[in-house]
Amino acid sequence: MSKVAIVVLNWNGKHFLEQFIPGILSHLPEYTELIIADNCSTDDSIDFVKQHYPNLRLVINKENGGFAKGYNDALKVIEADYYVLLNSDVEIKSNWIEPIYELMESDSSIGICQPKVKDQKNPDLLEYAGAAGGYIDYLGFPFCRGRIFQDLEKDSGQFNDIKQIFWATGAAMFIRSNVYHDLNGLDEDFFAHMEEIDLCWRAQNAGHKVYYNGLSEVYHVGGGTLPKKNPRKAYLNFRNNLVMMVKNSPRKNFYLRLLFKMILDGVAALKFFIEGDFGQFKAVFNSHMSFYKDFGKNMKKRKKLNQKDYKYLPVYNKSIVKKYYLGNIKLFEKLNW
Repeated sequence: MSKVAIVVLNWNGKHFLEQFIPGILSHLPEYTELIIADNCSTDDSIDFVKQHYPNLRLVINKENGGFAKGYNDALKVIEADYYVLLNSDVEIKSNWIEPIYELMESDSSIGICQPKVKDQKNPDLLEYAGAAGGYIDYLGFPFCRGRIFQDLEKDSGQFNDIKQIFWATGAAMFIRSNVYHDLNGLDEDFFAHMEEIDLCWRAQNAGHKVYYNGLSEVYHVGGGTLPKKNPRKAYLNFRNNLVMMVKNSPRKNFYLRLLFKMILDGVAALKFFIEGDFGQFKAVFNSHMSFYKDFGKNMKKRKKLNQKDYKYLPVYNKSIVKKYYLGNIKLFEKLNW
């Protein structure tokens, strides 16, 4: 059994496998193993791996249940001390595993960790999906060090540190295998998007810390499955954000925070409508309809989970929406914590 299992979940991504497998293999410490988990691809990804990398372990899922179920199914049959959930569209260069592995080995309280995530197409910039570690504000809006909404910071070494964060990106997430399985993995009802934030929130409520290690870097293409403006992506993000809030947010002022969040979603929908972006408007509307339909189901999930007060978690106790849109704050360092 390898100490670290790097698991790349693939769905019709042969072009990414061709491009990025060689780099991963060239930077594998002896205690690691690369595994390709295929999510019922309809291209020739599986044949490509079998032909060109016959020694790689290949796990073939029986169905495509999205990112969450795809990893849950694959990791049930993979034994290791640590899992690395690595997107197929991530480029690896050098010395990316060692700093995080050594950090987590030195501190058993760290259950999850991520590297610095940079833009593969423009390496001077931090990348949207993770940047230098994720946070949420008190209403559950996610943002990152180095990325607030759509504004990305240039990487000038300002985040070459090790720091506790709120959530780690699913594009390159290191997680202890026992933590993953104790939490029953990713929530499969999410399908995709924000499931890693939900997992990190549940992990922290269970007593584990989430960290960022800027001594490790990876390069993410981004939008490999769904483009940023895709209505399906908007639907999943708006719906899953509400579900995540219901499951995990503290008891104090729970319903009031949820109401404020839903009002702000409505403002976003109105903005899309005024701009003539009816696909995004419909996505927000449908996300709320789905949320209302499943509200009882998600409240049952909430009752089975522990919710810690925000004061025990690295949460931004102000509104990132207000700071960004009314305060014109675009840089993480300008936020008043």
